[in-house]
Amino acid sequence: MSWDAEKVEKLKELWGKGFTASQIAEKLGGTTRNAVIGKAHRLNLEARAPSKKSSSNQNNNYKSSKKPMQHMTRKQKFQSILLDKNFEPENPKSLEELTETTCKWPIGHPDEDNFYFCGRKPEQDFPYCKLHVLYAFQPKGQKEDVLDKEDSITEFIEKKVKASSG
Repeated sequence: MSWDAEKVEKLKELWGKGFTASQIAEKLGGTTRNAVIGKAHRLNLEARAPSKKSSSNQNNNYKSSKKPMQHMTRKQKFQSILLDKNFEPENPKSLEELTETTCKWPIGHPDEDNFYFCGRKPEQDFPYCKLHVLYAFQPKGQKEDVLDKEDSITEFIEKKVKASSG
């Protein structure tokens, strides 16, 4: 989009009235929110006042910080899985048998005759069961030691608990 004088004036006017960049982009037509933000920055338009959402959050700091279970972050869900060390037995499935209610963790190599998928019940919001979520999702910024065949599942889980709590 090219910024002609008319569009620049309209941008300045709407920006001054407190419209969001998305709203301005919609009103101008043929441009994006990011283009509006970039142009406003290049024009050195004044910084925006804090939004109602952020100011209301500051006023509500006295409220309990406990979040209901449905609003847990992905990391919190992962940590709650680490605490439970009870894993149901595998329920081997072929590719054709996989559904939304089966763990999709591959066991073996696809070229082998005994290749299958785990088949346990997956964890909520994950494609894998509790055990395979532990393998699949690594804590950000940390490298995990490769699980040796001599390591037991319990030792592996204890390493995960230690890594995610740090």
